[in-house]
Amino acid sequence: MPGKKLSREKSREPENRPRPAAMGFVLPSPSALRSGARRLLKWYARNARDLPWRRTRDPYAIWVSEVMLQQTQVKTVIPYWERWMRAFPEVNGLARAKLERVLKLWEGLGYYRRARNLRAAAQKIVQEHEGKVPALFNEVLALPGVGRYTAGAICSIAFNQPTPVLDGNVRRVLTRCFGLRGDERRAVAHQGLWFLAEALVRQAAAAPGRRNCGNLNQALMELGALICVPGNPRCDACPLSLQCVARQGNRMEKFSPVGSRPTLLARRFAAFVLENEGRYLVRQRPVTGVNAGLWEFPNGEVKPDASRDCLVREVMGPGVLSLQPMMVLQHAITRYRITLEVFKVHPSRAPDAHRLADAARRATNGCWRSRQGLKRLPFTAAHGKIVARLLSADDRLRSAP
Repeated sequence: MPGKKLSREKSREPENRPRPAAMGFVLPSPSALRSGARRLLKWYARNARDLPWRRTRDPYAIWVSEVMLQQTQVKTVIPYWERWMRAFPEVNGLARAKLERVLKLWEGLGYYRRARNLRAAAQKIVQEHEGKVPALFNEVLALPGVGRYTAGAICSIAFNQPTPVLDGNVRRVLTRCFGLRGDERRAVAHQGLWFLAEALVRQAAAAPGRRNCGNLNQALMELGALICVPGNPRCDACPLSLQCVARQGNRMEKFSPVGSRPTLLARRFAAFVLENEGRYLVRQRPVTGVNAGLWEFPNGEVKPDASRDCLVREVMGPGVLSLQPMMVLQHAITRYRITLEVFKVHPSRAPDAHRLADAARRATNGCWRSRQGLKRLPFTAAHGKIVARLLSADDRLRSAP
């Protein structure tokens, strides 16, 4: 609980982890850490953005925000977080919710495993913690989808515990300020950064004031997001500029932990929109793999050595069909840059419509949904844009004189 002193075993990592000296890593002096923590807290008090999840100490609301912010920009997260908290204002509601509704609320945020893990973790909290997010670090860490960073953020922000956080922004700030050399992805350097983050938050915990632990961690994240950015950092506005090793030597890039980005591989897909009596043919993705459990229109990859007509027959089943181009979408998934060509599918002769529609349904293992039904299903990001196009076209037809 806030203000309660927790034992080392309960609030942090086990005692048998390697110590900094044994790893060849030397922490900055206590005075340097104390000075850095004090400046960060003062800067954050004056410059923190007014974000909706910062107006509460509800650990559930903070947990949801931290999960949504993974791999996602703040401006994108805000409306999603607000809708989520209206739909599921407390853990029990999320635990009882159907997975399809959870995924629908998450639609467009990507990395859908996060939403599934949130629901699974909520169910565990109901079963094992009486519906309350646990305050102990190791119990938070044991929740599905919660790693060391997220557990540290929840415990420090909601419960004011000296648990460190280390994301890309924090790594960059610490690496530059304290002049850490080498590839931070290596185990020794990475663990050294965790020790440094922990040393700073413990200095904050020892300083006078309330909520210092959460504020210190949020200050590090905020500084990396707004000031100590990868390119052209705003050193003149940085509270750590006077003690920043990288700035003193004008070597910001040398102390910028960056990894090489994988080359994106181009892939081409085609999706087919088939309508039958005002309903559309859609299918659900498998329960495992990319975009598990989400919905999509029948589609397939266009191989370099195969014709599009072959793909139509392969995906939609036998029958003579004509294609009408509808739209072209570009998006990226993991290391692939994908071009998705979307076509409306028509039988070549009107009497064949029902026969071909039924054959296509069987071939795709799909089902028919009305426009209103499409609205209720959680679609992959790209296929959600197809739904939006269909709905907007329908709206235009209704509003036409």
